[in-house]
Formats: sequence, C-alpha cells, structure tokens
Amino acid sequence: MKPRRREMLAWIGGSLTAAAALGRRRALAAPSAGAAPKVVRIAGGASFREGKPRFSGYSYIIAEQGELERELGKRGIGLEWFTTAHAATGPMINEGFANGRIDFASYGDLPSAILNAGGVETKIVMANGAGGGDAFLVVPAGSTAKTIADLKGQRLAIHRGRPWELPLLRLLEANHLGYGDFKLFNINPEAGKAALAAGHVEGLFTMTDAYLLEDKKVGRIIWSTKEAPLDWKTRTDFFASRSFIEQYPEVTQLVVNAYVKAAHWASHEENRAAMIKIATANGTPESVVRRSYERDGVTWRDRWSPLFSEVVREHYRKTLEFAFAQKLIRRPLALDSLFDGRFVPTALAQLNLGSYWKPVAAKGA
Repeated sequence: MKPRRREMLAWIGGSLTAAAALGRRRALAAPSAGAAPKVVRIAGGASFREGKPRFSGYSYIIAEQGELERELGKRGIGLEWFTTAHAATGPMINEGFANGRIDFASYGDLPSAILNAGGVETKIVMANGAGGGDAFLVVPAGSTAKTIADLKGQRLAIHRGRPWELPLLRLLEANHLGYGDFKLFNINPEAGKAALAAGHVEGLFTMTDAYLLEDKKVGRIIWSTKEAPLDWKTRTDFFASRSFIEQYPEVTQLVVNAYVKAAHWASHEENRAAMIKIATANGTPESVVRRSYERDGVTWRDRWSPLFSEVVREHYRKTLEFAFAQKLIRRPLALDSLFDGRFVPTALAQLNLGSYWKPVAAKGA
C-alpha cells in the first residue's frame, strides 16, 4: 500500500479548514469589550462512564474540586465543560474555537498550529508540564531488528499527519534516513496494530498502545522518545481564544490560576496514585499508565510544571517547522505568536508558588 498524501491532508483538513474559514469571518466582527462574560466554556478530551463524561488531567481535578465554578459564580459567570472524544479531539476543538463555542481547551500541538495558520488565533496561556506523551517504534515479537536503521528497505506503518509523526521524522533525521528508505504504510493506529500482528509490516510507529502490543507478545519496543530529549515528546497544552483573552483578561487570569493550582496539587508525590487513576479514565490499563510515567527524564514535580520552559518552546518551534515543511499549513507562523506569557507568573505569585518550579532544559532533567 502506498501512502496517500491526499488522504492524509483530508484527515487534517475537513472540519479544520471549514472551521478556520468560519473563524476568519467571525474575526471581522469581534465583540466589544465587556466587564465579564456570561459563561466560561472549557473543552478537552473526555471518556464516558455510566453515561456521564469524565475529563482527564487538570480538568478532572478542577471539575471535581469545584473551586473555579464557585469563584466564577461569585462574579455571576457560569462554567460549561465542552467534551470531545479522544479520537477526534483536535478537529472538534478547532471547530469549537472557530465557531466561538469554546474559550479554553487542553489539546495538542499540531491541530492548534493548523488552526492559527488558518486565521483563528489562540494562545498557549499555560504549559501542561515539562514532560509529554511518548511515541514508540515497535517491531514484531520475533524480529531481530534493534534500531530504525535495521528496518531500512522494509515496511513501516505510521498514521501520517498525527502528532507522533514529528518524533519519527526527527528519529529518521538523526539516523540520516528519510521516508524514501522505507515502504511506508499510512494507516491509523488500529490498522497498524493489526498489520504488525499479521506480519504485514516490519515496523510500527505509534503511541502508548505499544505497551499493549508487548503485553500481548505481539510486538517489541526497540525505541521510544524516552531515549530522546524532552522536546521530542508529544504535547498537550492549555490554549485560550485570543479574542477572549483580550476582552476578559481578569477572567482569563482566574481560569489560569485554577489550572496552575491543579498542577500544583498533581505535582505532589502523595497524589501520584490519584493522578494515575485519573489517567485510566479513557480505558488505558493502569500498568500502561505507570510505565508511561517511568524513566522519561523529568521529575514528578516538573512533569506538571506550567512554565514556558526551553522544552516547550523548542517543541513548538519544531512543530511549526514540520507543519510548514509538510504543507499542513500554508504560511509560516512565528513561534512567539503562539504564547501569552502574562498569566502563569501572575498565578504563581498570587498562589505563593513563585519558586516552586524551575525551568527545565530541552535535554531533560
């Protein structure tokens, strides 16, 4: 099977392109400044238990503890949670921002770059930690391959256009290889796992489901981003609509304060077990979550750091370069255009956490 560039672009495009176009039209009629919004709308990936949505990460902590809802209520502002399916988080959140139906969201790097390049402006108002998600190179259990170079000339599966394609390209570059050195299969993760199990491919580049392939003795991990600098990992961060920030900076600060406070709670070692349990809400086995937190070059405290460290900035620099080089965005974006660094320092000062976190270098702790 040959990789189909048009299919990959169609996956990235679709609702994203339509959402960006709608956002540009709405940008022409920006709302006038007001004292406070009627409601704050926050989006993020969610799973469903007993028919009810359940968020993960900071959003789960904030929703459960209820402090942000109470603080907003004191000001006559409501709080609404906008749930998205994990498999479609990027397109759904992009469409929500473009339609003006959400104000904040925790989601990934590549969809946000596409949205901003399409004319719908958002800003990262807080980093979701110095760590991130890992990507893995998996071979069949009986394979003798030990490195990516051992797969040269063979069949390699990767779902192109997804956040984990960037670490694969960086791995290839580090080994003086390119896509032309492989028989590339552009297929989704489920199809990739099936292809690996059936022996239709010699390698699969994927996310944490790699552990499940090992547990089932179907595959063997021969490389992961745990062996690479921290900025190679995939990321989700906390974004806000630029128009909302400009119109309601004090409310934006209130929301960021809540997320920094949740990060502080998560960073305590005594809350590690609770955070692991929260991370299993989408059905990921606890054993997989625990392994994902192990030996990744960052301390438990720094895993939840809200700072715009070198790790974060270097990651987004590479993401923007990748998106433009792969023609996923039609114009280059300036790195600084994605960040609004006003709110985290203020939150740290107001919460007396000024010296709690230290900047983390891209090479790791």
